[in-house]
Amino acid sequence: MPSPALYDRIGIGYTATRGEEPRIAQAIREALADARTVLNVGAGTGSYEPHDRTVMAVEPSAVMISQRPSDAAPCVPGHAEALPFPDASFDATMAILTDHHWEDRAVGLRELRRAARDRVVLLTWDPTFRDEFWLTRDYLPASKRLAPAMSIEDVTACLGGARIVPVPIPHDCRDGFYHAFWRRPEAYLDERVRAGISVIARLDPGDSAGMVRRLKADLETGVWQERNSRLLDVEEIDLGYRLLVAELTR
Repeated sequence: MPSPALYDRIGIGYTATRGEEPRIAQAIREALADARTVLNVGAGTGSYEPHDRTVMAVEPSAVMISQRPSDAAPCVPGHAEALPFPDASFDATMAILTDHHWEDRAVGLRELRRAARDRVVLLTWDPTFRDEFWLTRDYLPASKRLAPAMSIEDVTACLGGARIVPVPIPHDCRDGFYHAFWRRPEAYLDERVRAGISVIARLDPGDSAGMVRRLKADLETGVWQERNSRLLDVEEIDLGYRLLVAELTR
């Protein structure tokens, strides 16, 4: 699961820049299909939990749990690697942009499958896109030193097979994760935005400061605009986010 220590540190004020992007939420609802009971693993502050189903949430960070809205689904402290529920307890399990933080990702993925009766819905990221994003390539190459991600093929195998659906990111994405501001580069100069992005929070402060300094200079001189001119009129872009939908047979 996401490290409680990490999110107890960066989770303060998390909802200032992190929320639900409606187009991503719609894709998740469609993937859940007719599931009536849903377990949300690594649930954070409750984004993307469908309000028309019976939902239970699991989250390890007390800081994140404390920011869940009063009308959010009930949430229990816990870790993906040891979900506190019997086999096939829910029609579906879901995990949204969280599995890359789990201490034992393979075990957590198998737990998602174990706790579900009919399907697993996982929103994750394909690491083959690592060099596709200008922020990583030009300003934060240090992010490549973070723990290597599992391949989409390995993730799919842990789920026992899954349908893979690309999830393009709109230019005005409301959920401020790492790639969300691909057409709004000035957002990465905002300390509040950076504070809500775990990739940046896990780096040495010097790397983050260097990124801010170089990006600010390139925006002021027009270098960023010239280098990324092809993006300026694009409405959405594929940056490697994938919705994996595993249909279970028992």
